[in-house]
Amino acid sequence: MKSNLVQDKSFAFAIATINLYKQLVSNSREYVISKQLLRSGTSVGANIREAQNAESKKDFIHKLSISQKEVDESLYWLELLFETKYIDQKIFEEHHREGTSILKLIKSIIVSAKENSSS
Repeated sequence: MKSNLVQDKSFAFAIATINLYKQLVSNSREYVISKQLLRSGTSVGANIREAQNAESKKDFIHKLSISQKEVDESLYWLELLFETKYIDQKIFEEHHREGTSILKLIKSIIVSAKENSSS
C-alpha cells in the first residue's frame, strides 16, 4: 500500500491526542478541554480519510477544509491547556509542532487542488 504523508501524520496525531486525553483525565482530572481536544484531534484524520474517497474535486477540497479547521481547533485547545498549566512546555511543543506541520500540509494540498481544478 502506498504511503500518504498527511494521512500517516494525522493518524499519529490522533493517537498522540488520545494518549494525551487519557493522561489529562487520569492525572489531572481535566475533562472539558481535553474532551474538546480529543474530538478535534481525532477528527483531522477522519476527514482526511473521507477526502481520499471524495466524489469530486470540490468534495475533496471541502473535506480537507474541514480537516484544516479541526487541526487549527486542536491547536487552540492545546494552547489553552498549556496556558492553564494542564500540560507542560515540552508536551505542548511536541503536539503543537506536529499539529502545525499537518496544518501546513493540508493548506498546501488545498492550494494545489484548487490550482489543478482551475486549469
